Amino acid sequence: MILVGNAVLSDDLKEHFFVCNLEKCKGACCVEGDAGAPLEDDETEILEELYPKIKKYLTKEGIEAIEKQGAWVIDQEGEKGTPTINNRECAYALRDENGTLKCGIEEAHIQGDIDYKKPLSCHLYPVRVTKYDEYDALNYDRWDICSPACGLGKELNVPIYKFVKDALIRKYGETWYEELVADIEGK
Repeated sequence: MILVGNAVLSDDLKEHFFVCNLEKCKGACCVEGDAGAPLEDDETEILEELYPKIKKYLTKEGIEAIEKQGAWVIDQEGEKGTPTINNRECAYALRDENGTLKCGIEEAHIQGDIDYKKPLSCHLYPVRVTKYDEYDALNYDRWDICSPACGLGKELNVPIYKFVKDALIRKYGETWYEELVADIEGK
């Protein structure tokens, strides 16, 4: 285990490799699973506020799901998350010309319509954060649909903690990330 600030990280984050391979998986994480993307408390307000700017990037089905369920929902485990279409695909997902699922929120960000990138849980994936009273536990979420990402990460020699660098900085800050790297790499 690696301890940095109030976060305890699994050694898996330095020992395993990962780089999303959308050409192979087609964004399956946006449709597989039993709920939408987990949301931080402040992200619910962000999605409510930004939905009008995101809407033009979404599918007809996604818009219908959001307008029926809301910009965010409470899932079957009592957690805040993104709404889904027929309990499957994230309502914020869209398909590109190759049939690959992408994030409509992120597309709005890329196009300069919003400053918010996408839900932190999506940005951090394959790292999942479990919050406890005194600390956060960061663990590698192994999922067979991500096998192509594991293979590409190994081929490119990118450990998980480097793949999610921007997301970790977004959550914990630059100084925290530098401390993590120093701890892992002995610098």
